[in-house]
Amino acid sequence: MIKSYVDAAISRNQCDIVLKNASYLDVFCGRIRKGDIAIKDDRIVGIGKYRGKEIYDLAGSFVLPGFIDAHVHIESSKLSPECFASLVVPRGTTTVIADPHEITNVCGEAGARYIAEAAKSTPLDVKVMLPSCVPATPFETSGACLTGEDTERLIADETFFGLGEFMNYPAVAAGDKEAVKKLEAALGAGKITDGHAPMLSGKKLNAYLCGGVVTDHECEGKKEIDEKLSKGMYVMLRHGSTARNLQTNVKAVNAKNVRRFLMCTDDRHASDIVEFGHIDDALRTAVAEALDPIKAVTIATINAAECYNLKWRGAIAPFYFADIVVVDDLRSFNVTHVFKNGKLVAEDGKPLFDTQEKYLPPFVKDTVHIGTVTADDFKIALKGKRAKAIAVTGGSIVTDCAVVEIPSLNGDVNIDSMQISKVAVVERHGKNGNIGLGLLKGYGFYGGAIGLTVAHDSHNMIIVGDNNRSMAKVAHELARIGGGMALYDRNADEMLSVPLDIGGIMSSDSPENFVEASDRIYARAYVLGVKHDIDAFLCLAFLSLGVIPHLKLLDTGLFDVDKFVFTDINAD
Repeated sequence: MIKSYVDAAISRNQCDIVLKNASYLDVFCGRIRKGDIAIKDDRIVGIGKYRGKEIYDLAGSFVLPGFIDAHVHIESSKLSPECFASLVVPRGTTTVIADPHEITNVCGEAGARYIAEAAKSTPLDVKVMLPSCVPATPFETSGACLTGEDTERLIADETFFGLGEFMNYPAVAAGDKEAVKKLEAALGAGKITDGHAPMLSGKKLNAYLCGGVVTDHECEGKKEIDEKLSKGMYVMLRHGSTARNLQTNVKAVNAKNVRRFLMCTDDRHASDIVEFGHIDDALRTAVAEALDPIKAVTIATINAAECYNLKWRGAIAPFYFADIVVVDDLRSFNVTHVFKNGKLVAEDGKPLFDTQEKYLPPFVKDTVHIGTVTADDFKIALKGKRAKAIAVTGGSIVTDCAVVEIPSLNGDVNIDSMQISKVAVVERHGKNGNIGLGLLKGYGFYGGAIGLTVAHDSHNMIIVGDNNRSMAKVAHELARIGGGMALYDRNADEMLSVPLDIGGIMSSDSPENFVEASDRIYARAYVLGVKHDIDAFLCLAFLSLGVIPHLKLLDTGLFDVDKFVFTDINAD
């Protein structure tokens, strides 16, 4: 094999593909250069003057390395891995570091292996991380649990590329035996560990990093970024659907620290990928915020390749894998051609691979099991008139604790004519029937109930509404469809729902059909008052994530993330 590369590079033999009249980005020196790019089999073999069996005249277009999403939950697109690939590959993404802790929290180890197996039929290079926090905290009910012993057993498996984001940072700082066992297992296997440490600093950050954690995607502002960079971390610029810190955090990038940043989407809905894009949109956004395009592409390519030791990836250079993206210019990043391992896999925004046949093992189906749920189950009895409410804002998954004055009537809070909603987390794995109850401020939904079975990270039902009967109706609808998104419009007496038949968190339908149905239910949510700077469904999905400050709701009750303890809803 090496000889065939050498012979093509020296022009003894003809190359398979030559990209003519190209301007390419040299990520090593930070320069735009010109020259033919020669490909033999799966590798770039030379840059200069070459002849090939197949010629692409690029007429001055820009050739970039394939984009790398440094941290993504494929499940958050709500599409199967096959359909996810059909959307992101034509946008220039050729490799993703995928943490399947969503499906793993529902289906266990088999769920993680499902992502890896389903992705094999696509050209997208999916590096599957072994989820580290199943569940994210020990305080909630999930569909599965991966212990330290499980991690020791699985991390050496070739299926798993590393250890997924370690969200239980308080456990690391406390020296918890289970947490330490997982981190030691990754280190012993020589595999990378991703981080998740919002607002962590000082000695607690030092302790966290002593667990071998390398990356973080939860930074809020320059001060936090500077400390984490100075302590050796890679910081991800996140461009998701709900959590979007790229526009703010990109301002911390400079010539001295640029090689320590990565691009990621984390959680990005299919509709946003279709309408705006994937890593290509992150690049557009970064450049619009005045980041030099060469630096932006460097962050999205070679930085991630070096961080994750993706050997021979992330650059246009001899012997590097021919993961290549052709764009019109370095501002719009309109992708015209995508090559993966030397093969043309997408052109003019369309995939050149088939995703109709999907891998759908029986264990990812029929995963929603609830007990009898009635309207009375959503009553909230307060001791006084002051209560704690989860407060949400657009563009962030950090939630504040707001103290609100709220009356009661007949043993239940009376939220009529108030800018407050009820929120419930209903255990849906058939284990105990728990229902956690709370109040929500800043979301803006009125006139029924809305809910879904995507609730990070244990993926119980999360339901928001302005009356108990509507909330119960949404719970029953979510159970009926086997999981998904549901909205009951009380005024129209109409139920809208979108099934997510894979683990209750992903759809086996085509992207086109899913996006159409999704757009329809989203539109109704905004008609019923959801604030337009909030993602109507993904915002709800993070209300139960007990490792993101400050106040969250689990199926077991209201949770103070800062103190890492349960808290009473009563504020008196």
